[in-house]
Amino acid sequence: MAFGGPGGFFDFISEVPLFFIILGVLLILFVLGVLIYITIKSLYIWMSNNAAEIVQKSCKVVDKRTEIWGGGDDSSTNTNYYITFEFEDDSSRIELYVKYNHYGLISVGDRGTLTYQGTRFKDFHRRIESRNVRFI
Repeated sequence: MAFGGPGGFFDFISEVPLFFIILGVLLILFVLGVLIYITIKSLYIWMSNNAAEIVQKSCKVVDKRTEIWGGGDDSSTNTNYYITFEFEDDSSRIELYVKYNHYGLISVGDRGTLTYQGTRFKDFHRRIESRNVRFI
């Protein structure tokens, strides 16, 4: 069957009601618009994180959470890991996405120095607090 010949694609389109053609075009434009919006928003976040200064602050880990998504039928699940830090100087909080290897090494209640850039987690160095322990 030829693309433009008799019985081709354009003959099929000419038989489709105008309402469905308009609906199809609007649906395609909507999907393209959403993809363009997501791309621009992601680029904006990436650029603003790169432009932000790298900050090191003393903090305490106050919460950890995971977000599990996907996993239906034959697809695998994905897990996002987040840690909430509370800064010691002003009691403000920030929740940052972290990779699984950092998530497993950091516990709620840990105190230390957080290094981050914008909304991007860089590192956390735990502060070891000495305790008066006597060995007999």
